[in-house]
Amino acid sequence: MDSANLRIETRGPAVLITIDRAKMLNALDPVTLQELTAAVQDLASKPGLVGVVIQGAGEKAFVAGADIAAMAHMGPLEAQRHSETGHALVKALRSSPLVSVAAVKGYALGGGLELALACDFRIASEDAQFGAPEVGLGVIPGFGGTQLLPRLLGEARAKELLLTGDRIDASRALSLGMVHRVVPKDRVLDESLALVARIAKNGPLAVRVAKDVAQQGLELPLEHGLALEARAFGTVFASRDQKEGMKAFLEKRPPRYEGC
Repeated sequence: MDSANLRIETRGPAVLITIDRAKMLNALDPVTLQELTAAVQDLASKPGLVGVVIQGAGEKAFVAGADIAAMAHMGPLEAQRHSETGHALVKALRSSPLVSVAAVKGYALGGGLELALACDFRIASEDAQFGAPEVGLGVIPGFGGTQLLPRLLGEARAKELLLTGDRIDASRALSLGMVHRVVPKDRVLDESLALVARIAKNGPLAVRVAKDVAQQGLELPLEHGLALEARAFGTVFASRDQKEGMKAFLEKRPPRYEGC
């Protein structure tokens, strides 16, 4: 499953994807975007997996941004297609049945911030820096930042980051709710993998359905989201996992889930 700019390896119930462009601070060029999207889509059908952890190679950056050299000479239509390539990665991560964790060390700027935002969870090192500096280059975020940040932080805080281009440190990102946890640099990967392992102890079907319903509900009025939840709640009661989970609880033993 290895590719030109990625290293992919299985770590228990997780797959670790390392963006391997350390000399470019793991900047996202079109090829890397396409490879990431293809990898996430391919892994979604692999049995036994619960999550995907994404990290950048080296110690300086998760992803320092999109590849400016690759974008500098783009015309309007080419730039739009490049943005749509980034959106395909966002969609692949958010619609995947696997949970996704961004293991962020160092810079997560521009496209790197957007990649982290597209993941379900973000574990950051104490030296991590986040920002959307695109306006300083005369452009706007193109890989989902204008849509993901307001949904996560609310309008006022998102606009402050989007319109100033300011960077924030890990502590500020944690206080805003942008990241889930801040840990020492040498613990970022272990904490990210441990998070997937904790999730893997639960009913795999329930985890997949809960993520899907929560994701869809973000785009729906509350009444419609609740109706979606009720239908999904009923559906999981037709599964062997539901029978096993409740039986194990009543029998005071660990459940043996099958994922169906």
